Amino acid sequence: MKTWMLCCFLSFAGLLLHGQNELVSEGNLFEGEPYLCMDPSNSQHLVAAWMGIQFNNKVTIKSSVSNDGGTTWSTPTWQAHIVPTYSSADVSLGYDANGSVFMCYIDYDNLNFAGGKVLVRKSVDGGLTWGNPVEVLSIASCPNQACIDRPWMSIDQTNGPNSGSIYVTNVNANQPTIVVPPYHPYLSVSTDGGQSFHSSALDATGFLAGSSISQPMASPVVTADGRFTALYPSYLPSQSLLPRLIRAQSNNQGQTMTFDVAYQGQGFGTTNNLVKSGPLLIAHPNNANQLSYFFLTDVFGETDIAFIETTNDGQTWSSPVRINQDPVGNGKIQDLVWADYASNGDLAVCWRDRRNASGTGYSVASEIYCTVRNHTTGIWMSDFSVSDQQVNHQAILEDSGNDFMNVILANDTLNVIWGDVRSGSLKIYFTKRGIYDATNHITALPVSDVRIFPNPFVTEIVLPKNYYGLDYYILSTEGKTLLEGKIDQEKLSMEELPKGTYHLLIVSPEKRYQYQLVKP
Repeated sequence: MKTWMLCCFLSFAGLLLHGQNELVSEGNLFEGEPYLCMDPSNSQHLVAAWMGIQFNNKVTIKSSVSNDGGTTWSTPTWQAHIVPTYSSADVSLGYDANGSVFMCYIDYDNLNFAGGKVLVRKSVDGGLTWGNPVEVLSIASCPNQACIDRPWMSIDQTNGPNSGSIYVTNVNANQPTIVVPPYHPYLSVSTDGGQSFHSSALDATGFLAGSSISQPMASPVVTADGRFTALYPSYLPSQSLLPRLIRAQSNNQGQTMTFDVAYQGQGFGTTNNLVKSGPLLIAHPNNANQLSYFFLTDVFGETDIAFIETTNDGQTWSSPVRINQDPVGNGKIQDLVWADYASNGDLAVCWRDRRNASGTGYSVASEIYCTVRNHTTGIWMSDFSVSDQQVNHQAILEDSGNDFMNVILANDTLNVIWGDVRSGSLKIYFTKRGIYDATNHITALPVSDVRIFPNPFVTEIVLPKNYYGLDYYILSTEGKTLLEGKIDQEKLSMEELPKGTYHLLIVSPEKRYQYQLVKP
């Protein structure tokens, strides 16, 4: 939730498919907090939303659509306020299993917090137009709590009994003169496709958030078997002498909840109050037992990106693992984390990184870095920059706003959207990057005793039997995946490929094998 008003105008430029950063917005002062979603049945259909100014309307939520993977975008549309003097913030997007898109955001009195609501709108044409706003939660329903800040939306895309259920979590505003503790995360649920919502505090006796954590933000997901799941922080000495991370779950659309402790101890969060530190829970799309939770921590010497994970449905969670791979204790802080699972279980993480800056602390130059963990080997790639350049710090980054970025990993392609100040003002940039692109520092590991033939080839190649059962990728020279699958026979057909040069990447649990192929 933001308490400022900015003047800007935003339009979309074309997006290159790989590597180069493309300017998404062209406002002169501020383009804030982009969100990106992808049609689960069509990776070329993207919907983006963000905060921007519409003349005489303060900050509004704007959106645009691409049907060609980001090469071209529709003319942006904007959402009218429910009260003319209100402002909007904190947009998120999501698809249901039927192909409808939903937009969730807040519309509120950003001066006095005298009114405001969390809203959801629905689009049945892929985000080109949006229906009337539906109230999710009103500030009037939670006196002395201002309970409408930072709504996160998660939608059940499974084919189970709760398919189409919409879950929205949010928290009280950071307004200490208005909000009276104890603090709570909140949950709102729609069981009728976004036509109506019912709301309540998410925490419960024995698992209360307490009065010490001023904004106990919950991060929600729907697991592969259709369970609502959220993690939120808790510290209440009568419950535990140590801070805890609580998992809340429901199999029946929030009618009843179960709770357990995902983690207990120190190490979550940072003492640096400038960093953008929102945590994020993500779920493996095809494995209901696997969840990952990303956060900032100071335990490695400075503010770093870390995560914990469960692969057995929360029976056990890992200890915190540091994600960014710059030297420990170098004084370079990182923030603004986002992550996503691909359908095969590859795990992508991106963040704002300062390792290459001169100096230490928050107010130094930064880049956007990413890394990917292979689902077969469990090995993280060397982390790599997706920014074209280092971006010098500006004071606007210390204000509310620019609190999150967004990442989608589709097959082997990263889609990353964020805000930086390289142009002199805060604007939104987008990049598409193949995770096996040579610029991502992937080391090719060919072996001399294995031969791929014929090469050059006309219609097919012959693979050695010791590659059976491994995953393969046929990549263009730009790093785009053209063919992929599992090797289950001796010959691999590539008749559909046009003449040109290609890379064959074969992934084993121990190594990655890469070969250059030519079709004359």
